[in-house]
Amino acid sequence: MMQAFATSDIGKSRHINEDSYFASKPDDPIKLFIVADGMGGYKGGEIASTMAVNAARNYILSNFEKSKSDKETLLSLVKSSSQYANMVVYDKSRENEELKNMGTTLDVCLIYDNKAFISHIGDSRIYRIRKDFMRKLTKDHSYVQQLVDEGKITKEESMTHPKKNMLIKALGCTEFIEPDNMIKGFIKGDIILMCTDGLTNMVSEKEIFEIIKSDTKDPSKELINKANEKGGLDNITAVIIK
Repeated sequence: MMQAFATSDIGKSRHINEDSYFASKPDDPIKLFIVADGMGGYKGGEIASTMAVNAARNYILSNFEKSKSDKETLLSLVKSSSQYANMVVYDKSRENEELKNMGTTLDVCLIYDNKAFISHIGDSRIYRIRKDFMRKLTKDHSYVQQLVDEGKITKEESMTHPKKNMLIKALGCTEFIEPDNMIKGFIKGDIILMCTDGLTNMVSEKEIFEIIKSDTKDPSKELINKANEKGGLDNITAVIIK
């Protein structure tokens, strides 16, 4: 039986929670999990993330039955859900002057037949824990990640870089997007964590791993508490699938 834990919190410094998420309930036939971290002027981030989550969810729920025949079609489904969400957010941003700079990260994870079908854009993250190893499945679409890839700074230096929050790819900012899409095994005993950077900027991967593997009742709440203990400088969202 699959278990899911999901918590979102405003944190200690922000006036509004611009994160959004969706998590299927245990008895839902379609196992779908989505996380988004919005950005942009007056209420823009909150609107962008909520719209993106709702659009991606509705797209997948509407098209799942005709897409579940094989893994390539399912991967195409999650990719298309991100592209549909992008269109919805982009069109909204062009309608309203106050929302013109809004955008959001988006991570979509559909679990079916012992596999996780993932679509990713931005710097929210998806990790998989298998036994005693936690692996980051997604790659941040950020300026500092690009610097790390080019060998200009180290991973350690990226943690405190002044442009740490600068994205090179986000949803809703351009007419078309090309998200990263992947299929990963999800077998008995595996754990998936989906989270916004409000968690990973405050809590180390080692601490995240230890909290998730501990015998706590709701590890998503514990992760939020730890991020807030360390300052809670941003909104924090964690979705854990066991």
